[in-house]
Amino acid sequence: MRYSREHKQETHARIVKKASVRLREKGAHGIGVADLMKEAGLTHGGFYAHFDSREALVIEAFAYAMDRSVEHWRKIAAETPPEKRLSTIIDSYVSTVHRDDPGRGCAVTTLGAEIARESAKTRKAFAAKLEQLIDVIADQVPDVPRKTARRQAMGTLATMMGTLVMSRVAGSGELSDEILLAGREAALTRAEAKPAAKKTRKVN
Repeated sequence: MRYSREHKQETHARIVKKASVRLREKGAHGIGVADLMKEAGLTHGGFYAHFDSREALVIEAFAYAMDRSVEHWRKIAAETPPEKRLSTIIDSYVSTVHRDDPGRGCAVTTLGAEIARESAKTRKAFAAKLEQLIDVIADQVPDVPRKTARRQAMGTLATMMGTLVMSRVAGSGELSDEILLAGREAALTRAEAKPAAKKTRKVN
């Protein structure tokens, strides 16, 4: 049976969406192609009608997940007063809800270590999406040059991501909650810190 182009595109999108959740839950190597196809209601044999390789699916699924994060942060920014945008993004990220639902959360904290060991092509795609997240954070840093805002955004994002990873390692008990609280405070402090003034060299 021949399917229309629209049907194939819809099926392709469904596979990517399902894979993006499962990959974040199980890791890049924690689930096979057969299982991913089964999740989408398809047979293993139909995989290569949609993707050239498993790597191609991983890249698309990762990009889909990252795009959802970017959209979510931009939505927060659009619906929140300027002075509260950054703190609201941090609150939504460094939270028990995010910690306990990796399948629908940030792909960097669930797949980052694995992607770092993948091919140059995969890492390049990952880095491009990571830069988009940095730019969204930098957009919320007011009254500083863009280069400074980006550097501040990188530090803030690294704190947020490290906090989430540590909290998941600790489980969901008291220690995990303490890590979330401490990390949130650290991210807010870093985000709101004013850049240090350059020291002028004294000439004798």
